[in-house]
Amino acid sequence: MLGVIDLPTYLAGLVLIVLLPGPNSLYVLSVAARKGVRTGYTAAAGVWCGDTVLMTLSAAGVASLLQANAVLFGIVKYAGAGYLTWLAIGMLRAAWGMWRTRHERVAESETDAAPAAEERPFRRALVISLFNPKAILFFVAFFVQFVDPGYAYPALSFVVLGAFAQLASFLYLTALIFSGTKLAAAFRRRKRLSAGATTAAGALFLGFAVKLTLASA
Repeated sequence: MLGVIDLPTYLAGLVLIVLLPGPNSLYVLSVAARKGVRTGYTAAAGVWCGDTVLMTLSAAGVASLLQANAVLFGIVKYAGAGYLTWLAIGMLRAAWGMWRTRHERVAESETDAAPAAEERPFRRALVISLFNPKAILFFVAFFVQFVDPGYAYPALSFVVLGAFAQLASFLYLTALIFSGTKLAAAFRRRKRLSAGATTAAGALFLGFAVKLTLASA
């Protein structure tokens, strides 16, 4: 079908891969829990745009360049790890502020409105996606296995595979967004719960940064 080999196997592998937790999905869940459905989808749009760029770069052979050039791979890798670390520090600082004020009652509209303009969830999610060299390498390694090398229009094959990947991502992130909004009410009522969840998210982002630093081409 349009130069795609063994589509059922691709779809089965895609589902398993999409369900694996990562910084993108964690960030979308965190934003949805704190800011609601609309902002959650704003962050998700950043993820989808980032993934589209990575798929395009992979199809163009940029991923192979990163894999072959250790210096270039290292630059992208450490830049990505640094950005994830910066996000983690911001989350941990926010969590510390929640712990310190957990006995105080603050107007809900005030707590929600102030950080919304500063956070820019679309841009953050986009950068998280783009500064992920392992994702670029994954896209090219996974996609190539299902593209017929004898097909006359390989770009069309990548478009088909990418469309399925984006559909799977849309369904998964939508589930996370609505799960996150259900958690939002509990977070607003219980500052300890909110602080604990933010602390855990910050720790996970630090873990992602360390894992990315140790990654090899």
